[in-house]
Amino acid sequence: MLLLRRCQSLTRFGPLKSQRHRVTPAVASCAVRLWSSSSDDQRSHQHAHSSSWRHGLAGLLAGTGAVLAYVLHHHKAQQADTSQTTDKTSSLPIFSQAEVTKHRSLEDGVWVTYKGSVYDITEFVTMHPGGDKILLAAGGALEPFWALYAVHNQEHVLEILSEYKVGELNAEDKKKQQAIKSSDPYSSDPERHPVLRINNLKPFNAEPPPEILSDSYITPSAFFFKRNHLPVPQVDPASYQLHVEGLPGGVLTLSLEDLKTRFPKHTVTATLQCAGNRRSEMNTVKLVKGLNWGIAAISNATWSGAKLRDVLQAAGYGPEVAQWARHVQFEGLDKDVTGTTYGASIPLNKAVTEEGDVLLAYEMNGQELPADHGFPVRVVVPGIVGARNVKWLGKIIISAEESSSHWQQNDYKGFSPGTDWDTVDFKSAPAIQELPIQSAITTPADGAVVDRSDEEVTVKGYAWSGGGREVVRVDVSLDGGKTWQVAQLRNSDKGQAPEPMPPPGRAWAWKLWEVTTPLPPEAQELEIICKAVDNSYNMQPDTVAPIWNLRGVLSNAWHRVKVKIREDECEE
Repeated sequence: MLLLRRCQSLTRFGPLKSQRHRVTPAVASCAVRLWSSSSDDQRSHQHAHSSSWRHGLAGLLAGTGAVLAYVLHHHKAQQADTSQTTDKTSSLPIFSQAEVTKHRSLEDGVWVTYKGSVYDITEFVTMHPGGDKILLAAGGALEPFWALYAVHNQEHVLEILSEYKVGELNAEDKKKQQAIKSSDPYSSDPERHPVLRINNLKPFNAEPPPEILSDSYITPSAFFFKRNHLPVPQVDPASYQLHVEGLPGGVLTLSLEDLKTRFPKHTVTATLQCAGNRRSEMNTVKLVKGLNWGIAAISNATWSGAKLRDVLQAAGYGPEVAQWARHVQFEGLDKDVTGTTYGASIPLNKAVTEEGDVLLAYEMNGQELPADHGFPVRVVVPGIVGARNVKWLGKIIISAEESSSHWQQNDYKGFSPGTDWDTVDFKSAPAIQELPIQSAITTPADGAVVDRSDEEVTVKGYAWSGGGREVVRVDVSLDGGKTWQVAQLRNSDKGQAPEPMPPPGRAWAWKLWEVTTPLPPEAQELEIICKAVDNSYNMQPDTVAPIWNLRGVLSNAWHRVKVKIREDECEE
């Protein structure tokens, strides 16, 4: 959690002009350059400065790629702008841990330690809103914070931190620090299936091999993609409580047993997809910041639980609430070291209409929710981006405003290909809710080889569209888009009866598709392409470049794989 990480690099205000053994000379403030290219309007500058710091702080607490990307961009830019160098080899003062611990307030100074070195961040804390959260680390070691946010424990972050170094711990206290092993907040995370392809270990993010997706219409929970933002919380189902706030009846508190016994149980088959699914393809155009998801950050399951609509009505929701309320906010029980929880929100209308099918789910694929998927209760918002399907649900708030969470306000938003980290304004774009039409080829894999003697090739994949729009067609080409054929769609496993057609606007689950076709006689390589069409005739764009964006979200261009044809060996 390098709250400090951007002591220098988040806002680029330059090293501290501390009077406490400051070794590093002050570098000119670059606050204006960070969020505004103009220094003429000081008031505008200060407003941008304050606002951007709050956004940056939330991102640092969350350990998110978006803010980390912004930080690194500006740190590198400033390195290019200055030729100043500092002699780091000069003798530094020696402090005891007791001396460091005295510096835990603005009056006494704010000091922290890392691996036996002492850092002074006083001036930074005084300059910025949100500094009170940084004080959590004051007078102590950074190691426990970085245990939570492993993404920050990297060379470039350490380099930035080094600019704040004011001294060393004495030898005795260094030994004590080394003897104390930082507790790992991820140590109680559940075991995961080894077949999963890990994109990030802490917090855990992984996807299954793509071919597994097309083997089963319902994705087994062990293979369902995992997207965690923070450590998996340990929740006792017997003492679990869900709080519903913001309605005329006051706060409604429900136990897990209440959800199971007071409200009818509903089951919905729904596909969840991460906003960053297929981000890796955007990286081939231009590098983006975020987890390098392949095509399998999407899965399909049956979810069972109480309808959110029923719970809200029990809590006092009525027509008068609809006159002022616009959003339903969710807060999870997963939290960072400051107590900040994961949060998101959806439009009120989606939550309260019968057709919205939003569940407070306590079962997945007929079993209790696995820990990675939100045990004991999660929100399932069919047709909506995975980021709004909050896991380990602890609180529901009816509000006139969207969630103020970092993940609602400063992440999971799409931008023009021309927007970069110098010009991005997260307030200018709406939070992603419904996702666009999507399809991908799960088999054969890119680079696979098929034998000429097989005479034909079978291509499989998935297709899905957000907002309950039903996929009505998938087109497949073996020659790079010159000719096309229509794939066969299915909404159940082979040998099983098809599921009933969903009502219009409630097609929450994906379609699996397949086509078997003869190998072209003269071809030595196939460029296989798929593209899907939904019942609103939304279609996928043909290339990635026009939809590229700096966060690598909403990646839904035609999916392409290349396959070699191996000719038969001549018999002697």
